[in-house]
Amino acid sequence: MGDELPEQLITTAYFVAAEAVVNAAKYAQATRIGVQVTRSPEAVRIRVEDDGCGGAQARPGSGLTGLTDRVVALGGSLTMHSPAGAGTAIEVVLPCGL
Repeated sequence: MGDELPEQLITTAYFVAAEAVVNAAKYAQATRIGVQVTRSPEAVRIRVEDDGCGGAQARPGSGLTGLTDRVVALGGSLTMHSPAGAGTAIEVVLPCGL
């Protein structure tokens, strides 16, 4: 397999980044959205930040809860920092050794 990542990890990384950007564009009133993806031998890290209104919360049945469930199913983690009035940052870590 070499440097290839498992298809399940690639798909999850894509959906995490896409959903986070859509949420920021739709709800955050952001003027800037940044996406950073990095890979180490152990993990793929995805960070999506915006300069919007903040205050995002993961609620049952929400897109953020769905993202968290998808990430956790692969043994990863999702953290979010979203103080009211100060934008939102979502960071996801997906282990490479699936």
